[in-house]
Amino acid sequence: MTDSVLMHAAAQVADAQRKSPVIKAFFDKDTFTVTYVVRDPETKSAAIVDSVCNFDPASGRTTYDSADAVIAYVQDHDLEVEWLLETHAHADHLSAAPYLQEKLGGKIAIGEHIVTVQNVFGELFHVGPEFQRDGSDFDHLFADGDTFKIGNIDVTVMHVPGHTPACLAYVVGDAVFVGDTMFMPDYGSARADFPGGDARQLFRSLRRILELPATTRLFMCHDYLPEGRDKYIWETTVEAERKHNIHAHDGITEDEFVTMREARDKTLDMPRLILPSVQINMRAGHLPPAEENGVQYLKLPLNAV
Repeated sequence: MTDSVLMHAAAQVADAQRKSPVIKAFFDKDTFTVTYVVRDPETKSAAIVDSVCNFDPASGRTTYDSADAVIAYVQDHDLEVEWLLETHAHADHLSAAPYLQEKLGGKIAIGEHIVTVQNVFGELFHVGPEFQRDGSDFDHLFADGDTFKIGNIDVTVMHVPGHTPACLAYVVGDAVFVGDTMFMPDYGSARADFPGGDARQLFRSLRRILELPATTRLFMCHDYLPEGRDKYIWETTVEAERKHNIHAHDGITEDEFVTMREARDKTLDMPRLILPSVQINMRAGHLPPAEENGVQYLKLPLNAV
């Protein structure tokens, strides 16, 4: 079957040289997360991708230093935020999307398969009926192949499951925000052992992204400074990934990738902030409702299967 979404995205990239977005990255070293402000230089319309709310698990305190740096940049450049885009429900940091929305506006959006994630984790955390599990915490749910604009710049949405069922890549002009699906060539690929993850799906999602034109710019959600490198880097190209990605370069077969990925995942610890992150991010970054005493709580499942 012809992948019409991929064909459309590739055509968009090929035609995007004259409408290349301006991209500003903000690196949160505590969670190794990169937040992006993506803007159209002609109209000053902008989107924010994968924002970070700072969280101290020892005290249960949230702060917004990382988000405030984004706000300062947006205001200094007189930008109009139209979208607060999530590539997926992150397991390693809390989203600051509601805080940014309050300060800057914009619609909070994620992939339509977030409902699968909400149902799995809504059950795990035994969340009450106030949590609808239908995606309604978000302002907009994207499907594979959906298109929209940031100012005059075309955006195509690609569903790239494998790390989670809801993962998206946003093709913005000639740039792609790949979320956790892919890392820099010397770090490889995302884990696929979270609920709903699938190494075989992940390989197919990786190859789908890598079918885009060779000069396509790829922007990672994280960088973990692998051994042998002394500088954090989060931008590469399709060509570089196809040649050098240690897990998914050209020539690696699907079966080889799956064997590697499943074996590697068995050696990995859970992310430090997975329990608070998922509870918040499945709600589009909103904190749980306060209880009768006015305090908001997160849950910690004990000995859960």
